[in-house]
Amino acid sequence: MKKLLVIILSMLIIPIVSAQSGNGITFKKITLSEARSAAAQEEKMIFVDVYTTWCPPCKFMDEKIFPQKEVGDYFNSNFINTKFDAGKGEGIKIAEIYNIKNYPTYLILDKEGKELGRITGMKEAGVLIDMVEKIRNGKKD
Repeated sequence: MKKLLVIILSMLIIPIVSAQSGNGITFKKITLSEARSAAAQEEKMIFVDVYTTWCPPCKFMDEKIFPQKEVGDYFNSNFINTKFDAGKGEGIKIAEIYNIKNYPTYLILDKEGKELGRITGMKEAGVLIDMVEKIRNGKKD
């Protein structure tokens, strides 16, 4: 009986640990000011996910797109990644400063916090990467 319990618990714990230590985007729990400092230090841009807790597309991105390895590889190597809930804390101010009206909104900022571009809504992994890459390279559609 104990062996069976250990096996069952192992089967439950391993997927949780794998999901937490996955290869997706690593979002830093830092302020925007701290993200700007880190971006300057690491010579990267800033990727900001502005979301709300009631937003189904936001949840889809968190559950299905951001955990993907290709997405994590791209964003983790090129950006300081942060996310803010537009309904509380610093997220309220960020939504106001950047005039965010739709969720999710993804901001691409330079190290000073200047907006270089934005993307809104639910996107497939490859589409999101392509859109962000165009912004990174200063291309407008």
